[in-house]
Amino acid sequence: MSKKNRMHSTFLQLGPLTLKAYGLMMALGFAAAWFAAGRLSRGTTRNPDLLANLTVWLMLAGVLGARAAYVAEHWTAEFATQPLSVVRIDQGGLMFYGGVAGATLALLLFAWRHQQRPAALFDLMAAVLPLGHAFGRIGCFLHGCCHGRVSTSSLAVVFPAGSPAWEVQCAAGQIPATALHSLPVLPTQLFESAANLVLFVVLASQYRRLSVRWPGLVTALYLMAYATIRFCIEPLRGDLRMTVGVWSIGQTISLLLFACGLGLAVWRLCRPAGTQESAS
Repeated sequence: MSKKNRMHSTFLQLGPLTLKAYGLMMALGFAAAWFAAGRLSRGTTRNPDLLANLTVWLMLAGVLGARAAYVAEHWTAEFATQPLSVVRIDQGGLMFYGGVAGATLALLLFAWRHQQRPAALFDLMAAVLPLGHAFGRIGCFLHGCCHGRVSTSSLAVVFPAGSPAWEVQCAAGQIPATALHSLPVLPTQLFESAANLVLFVVLASQYRRLSVRWPGLVTALYLMAYATIRFCIEPLRGDLRMTVGVWSIGQTISLLLFACGLGLAVWRLCRPAGTQESAS
């Protein structure tokens, strides 16, 4: 992709109505994941209305968790002087792992309230989550957040003045405040989006076989695979990142999730394989 390409976060402007690309891609991501979940549930006893309700629960809890985590990480740098901007999620600023935490709590509560087996729901959501996440990362790319580090690679892109990449480079003294665009940076958002699409194809293709024989294994595979993807992409990021020792917060959480996924996989494979579908 040419370095001359410039991304713009506004998808459509009609008078006072502004449609942000970030919000649009988030909505498309939730819709795509819900559709995929419905397709994977065909031929089972799972009620389509149940999936619709679960999607709403996860969407709300995921967005709230993702925003809360991002605000906590960037409070001093972004929100201490502008607390009202906390609600402006249309401008980006969501931490994926915070969204996972919020959605996990919501799924457990949903499973308890509707008397569903958590493992079955977790497997289904783990199989389709990478698809929704892929759309979300494209939204990040169009907005300019979660950008990569400065690079001379032919894949590098530039973002316009006022974008997150431009602001970070201005603050670091890499470009003057009069610069019309940022220095070329790696499109790490697209790297992660592509990796998530591959992960979705793999998990969705194996979902029925694995979820029937070993409920919980799809979830374990997702945790290990995404943790690996995120851990490898984090060093390529150029946005401001909280650190924990020598690792970024994203890498630290990735290590923990990989360990959780590995432990779950070992535990699941050491138990007798199921003889029927566990989802109701």
